[in-house]
Amino acid sequence: MNLSLEGRNAIVCGSSQGIGFAIAEELAIMGANCILLARNEENLKTAVAQLDISIRQSHSYHAIDFNDVEAVRTLSKQLTSQQTIHVLINNSGGPKAGPIVDAKEEEFLQAFSQHVIVNHVLTNAVIDGMKKEGYGRIINIISTSVKTPLKNLGVSNTIRWSVAAWAKTLANELGQFGITVNNVLPGSTATERNTSLIEANAKRQNVSTEEIKKTMIDAIPAKRVGEPEEIAAVAAFLATPAASYVNGVSIPVDGGRTPSI
Repeated sequence: MNLSLEGRNAIVCGSSQGIGFAIAEELAIMGANCILLARNEENLKTAVAQLDISIRQSHSYHAIDFNDVEAVRTLSKQLTSQQTIHVLINNSGGPKAGPIVDAKEEEFLQAFSQHVIVNHVLTNAVIDGMKKEGYGRIINIISTSVKTPLKNLGVSNTIRWSVAAWAKTLANELGQFGITVNNVLPGSTATERNTSLIEANAKRQNVSTEEIKKTMIDAIPAKRVGEPEEIAAVAAFLATPAASYVNGVSIPVDGGRTPSI
C-alpha cells in the first residue's frame, strides 16, 4: 500500500493547533512539504518548527485571516505560482454555538464566506496544477452535522451542509483528472473548539461543564472524546496514492456516535 507523500506539497488550513496541526504533522511524517495557514503567527512558528524533516522536507507558514477573502485569493495565487500543490486541507474554525432562530443574518453570510467561499478560492487556485500532475487531494474537515444536525449549532449545521454539497459536486467534476474530493467529519474531539462548545452549552443550560461532558461521552459508543491525531490519521490516508479510488464521500470519525450508517 503506497502511503508515501514524498515530493508532494500540501496546504493545511487552520494548522497552528488542534486538528489542523495534527494533520500537518501526519502529512510531514509521510514525506509531504507542508505550508501552514492560520491567523496566529506565533503559533504558526511553533507549529512549523515541530514538523518532521527527516527526509529533507521543506515546511513554511503564512499568517492569514480566512475572513478576508481577497487576502486568501492573493496568497493562494502566490503559493501556486511557486509550486504545484498536490494536497489541500480545507479546515477552519466553526461558527459560534446557538439556536438557529437566534442567529443573525450576517452570521450566516460570514460563515458561508469563511467556509464555502474560501474553500472555493483555494481550490480554484490549486486545480490547474493538480490536473497537470494527474494527482490531487482536496480534503475538507467539516463535522458530523453533515449526517445529522447537532443541537445548538444552527449556523454551523447550515454551513457544514453547504460545504458537503459543494464538495460532492466538485468530486463529480474533478474525478476524471485524478483529483479526489472528500470530507472528514470529526465528532467530539479534544480541541479548544470542543471546550468552547461545552462551555457555551453549560452556560445556556445553567449546568456545570462536567454535566455537559458526561452527557456528551455517554452518547459516544467509544465512551471517550477523540484525539486530534485520530482525525488526522484519516485525513492523511485520504491524501495518499492508496486512497485514489475514494472520492466524494463524507467519513465520520466520531467513536460511533453518528446514528446513521
